Amino acid sequence: MSFSVQFVAMRYCVSNDFETRDVHMFTSIKKAGFVLAIAAGLSGAAFSAQAAENYKLDPTHTSVIFIVNHLGFSNFQGRFGGTSGELTLDRENPAASSATISIDLTQVDSGVEGLDNHMKTADFLNVEQSPTATFKSTSVEMTGDKTATITGDLTLLGQTKPLVLDVTLTGEGDHPMTGDHVLGFGATGTVTRSEYGMNYLVPAVSDEVELQISAEFLKQK
Repeated sequence: MSFSVQFVAMRYCVSNDFETRDVHMFTSIKKAGFVLAIAAGLSGAAFSAQAAENYKLDPTHTSVIFIVNHLGFSNFQGRFGGTSGELTLDRENPAASSATISIDLTQVDSGVEGLDNHMKTADFLNVEQSPTATFKSTSVEMTGDKTATITGDLTLLGQTKPLVLDVTLTGEGDHPMTGDHVLGFGATGTVTRSEYGMNYLVPAVSDEVELQISAEFLKQK
């Protein structure tokens, strides 16, 4: 009888010990799961926050062409060589995307040296006082699968005015030689030069200057 009671008591104690350890183990697992859930949530939030992609303008494959009407006879073209810029692309919310582009006006190129020198003077671009033009987007509106209207502020000759660009995605993919991921865009817009104080020879040389832009952007790693 005594042995039987002792055995039952011992069994009860051992059983209690296992149950206590099971409770502690279950509690620990629950805590660990809770911590992992929080970590996963924070990781997901961080991933979402980093969803936007950053790109830099490739100046070696970017062209900014300007077109003006000359005396009603022809549409004369020239280009700006030096460009730089950045693009932030949010594929989930394109309206949250943004772009900034700077143009080195000292690199104006009409193909005629004398004309280039004249365009750099205060009659036109006044590069000594304002060597750079800058466009900063303020809104992006998708108009199709590969088209958008980008509105922004153009700063030229110390004046900042709104500019609207009609933009088309012309290509996207990995560069076959460098492996860089590339976005290609074409854009058009019109600048009224007198709004920036560039009144020389208006209207003999048209007040409206058409812009035709072709640009490549490289994804930043």
